[in-house]
Amino acid sequence: MKYALRGITAEELTYTINRIKMERGAKFEIKPQFSRTIRRVQENYKLYFVSLEVKVESTEAEPKPFNLKARLVGIFEAEDVETDEDRQVLAISTTEIVYPYLRAAVSSLTANAFINPLILPVIPAGTMFPEDRGEGSKASISFDDPGVIN
Repeated sequence: MKYALRGITAEELTYTINRIKMERGAKFEIKPQFSRTIRRVQENYKLYFVSLEVKVESTEAEPKPFNLKARLVGIFEAEDVETDEDRQVLAISTTEIVYPYLRAAVSSLTANAFINPLILPVIPAGTMFPEDRGEGSKASISFDDPGVIN
């Protein structure tokens, strides 16, 4: 199997401040939520779109000083992706390539909002999602049905 990065684009970058009261010395626990979608273009089965998203959302039970959503899409060309193992390697490898760009986008977005930058942790390849680790009921990577990607 061979693959190559053809481009990365920011599909969504949003930051909203939440005006919440907090006690002096109180600390917030920021728990980023990650998701990933992998799609293949119907007209060109070598072309894959890997969407990586992170969200920080304030709730009544767990207030946060801001809401944040960042979604980047990596465009990859891949050949000889034939087995489930190939698909898993492709998913993990492409996630590993896109994630540093997502980290940089989140740090820039929060720094440009004039708050202490949120720096996402470095996450080793293959450990970000349970399906990459073979955990849970979803032991294999699922690619969305081939379809036209706009």
